[in-house]
Amino acid sequence: MMSEKINCLIIGSGPAGYTAAIYAARANMNPVLYQGIQPGGQLTTTTDVENFPGYPDGISGPEMMIELQKQAERFGTDIRNGWITKVDFNNQLKLWVNDEHELECKSVIISTGASAKYLGLESEKKYLESGGGVSACAVCDGFFYKNQQVVIVGGGDSACEEAHYLSKLCSKVTMLVRKDELRASKIMQERVKRTENIEILFNTSTVEVKGDGQVVTSILTKNNITKELKEIPATGFFVAIGHKPNTDIFKPFLDMDSTGYIINELGSTKTNVEGVFVSGDAADHTYRQAITAAGTGCMAALDAERYLAAL
Repeated sequence: MMSEKINCLIIGSGPAGYTAAIYAARANMNPVLYQGIQPGGQLTTTTDVENFPGYPDGISGPEMMIELQKQAERFGTDIRNGWITKVDFNNQLKLWVNDEHELECKSVIISTGASAKYLGLESEKKYLESGGGVSACAVCDGFFYKNQQVVIVGGGDSACEEAHYLSKLCSKVTMLVRKDELRASKIMQERVKRTENIEILFNTSTVEVKGDGQVVTSILTKNNITKELKEIPATGFFVAIGHKPNTDIFKPFLDMDSTGYIINELGSTKTNVEGVFVSGDAADHTYRQAITAAGTGCMAALDAERYLAAL
């Protein structure tokens, strides 16, 4: 079986991947993009994107990804279904699609993103899919809960940060923390504890996300010590228990932090392997916005173009 030779391979179809494709295609790099398991990436689970520049009336996440795809295709990107299941970066850049089709690449741009972790409750999944009040991004969706009561799950830095962000928009924010203390840094803990409209419930788990079938109306919780059940009125349920970058297949070859985010060279998108570049949430655990992902997608394409020109 012959392997297919590719000049520039882009893995992933979120804002980072498509932006990289637009730039790479315009630079005549003949990019091939594999969409992966979730075409369109995390944005396809976001009903309304209100904070991306250039859309004064907002746009739905899935619609925006369709527009980005069309733009990448217009300049000649070869967009394909399927996902990369195995890589070998030992001597050259070899990758396999769906375990069978072998690719030999001159340059690779990784834009595989990250996936938000959820609690895994049936009721949570139901209202996440209907867009009726479950979210893993306060910065993206907090605006829709202006002057309403919301619940946020988590006890780390990002949970505290998101709770504080929500407190400026919502009338009340209730934090559910599984243990008897916050894991967040002292400064973040203080900030949350000083905020009047944030209530922290320790030793508390989520039992069920309740609603009227369309939208969330309350959260049923349980005290882990007393086993007492309590229903908290809320229209929004935010999950802030972390993200997992989709980078497992690259582990043997690329430098990563303890969570699995790919480490890039400062001020560039280069990884520790020649010809392999990273963009978007696969390397970014700080900002995680569509606009920042798109920005690094552009950087990765420019870095790859320079690399190919120097070969």
